[in-house]
Amino acid sequence: MTDIRQTIKNLFPPAVWKPLSDARYALGRAAQWPAATFHPWRRESIARLAALKDQYRGQRCFIIGNGPSLRETDISKLKGEYTFGMNRIYLAFEDWGFQTSFLVSVNDLVIEQCAADFLALDVPRFFSWRSHKYFPKLPVSQLPTFLHTTYTGPGFSTDARGRLWEGATVTNVCLQLAYHMGFEQVILIGVDHSFAAKGKPNATVVSEGDDQSHFDPRYSGKGFRWQLPDLDTSEQGYWLARQAYEAAGRSVVDATIGGHLQVFPKVKYASLFDG
Repeated sequence: MTDIRQTIKNLFPPAVWKPLSDARYALGRAAQWPAATFHPWRRESIARLAALKDQYRGQRCFIIGNGPSLRETDISKLKGEYTFGMNRIYLAFEDWGFQTSFLVSVNDLVIEQCAADFLALDVPRFFSWRSHKYFPKLPVSQLPTFLHTTYTGPGFSTDARGRLWEGATVTNVCLQLAYHMGFEQVILIGVDHSFAAKGKPNATVVSEGDDQSHFDPRYSGKGFRWQLPDLDTSEQGYWLARQAYEAAGRSVVDATIGGHLQVFPKVKYASLFDG
């Protein structure tokens, strides 16, 4: 069969064969996409993700968690760096004086309650495809980029055009996106891996007051519905990420100040910058 394929390939010049090969690849990936794949907003998202594939090869980026340790971190050093922000990180943008390079959110409750805030941001945004229902009928070009994220089937995807396992935290989705974009080194900050709120993992709760589990008391403030963390499942995703990055000769390091996560090698935040 391989010989036959090679013979057929030799009949066509590269200018003809490559588009055919790309189309075959896309059809193969289509089996992993949701039924909404061929909606205009989904096709637009796949095209954007294709353009981002390996665009930042050799670069480093920071994935900024939302833990209280951000209050002890000199975020000013990240101005000019490539950064992934998550969920309601935008609450800090005014104080920082800059926005993150990208913003990612896949939790249904967060997107439902913050859709208007997300739409007001002038930053590339990536959301779970389930969330398209929370956005008004804007022109496709103005919609966020939608990702095919799922709750089940542990795995780490190196190509964000297909299925991404959420791993109980948007941080795991960011790790897969960063890999897709080609980043050589990923640095975690603000990923405290510890929460003041306690209870059954993934249970939906309604906040009764100021948020003590994140960098800003407004983050999941009074009346906000959110899900309690599932740290064990998150760690499962982190181990898969570490294995994938190391297998490709890349790295993920953890520069969170006082963080409790033990999956990735630790580095001192200040050591990452000159002077």
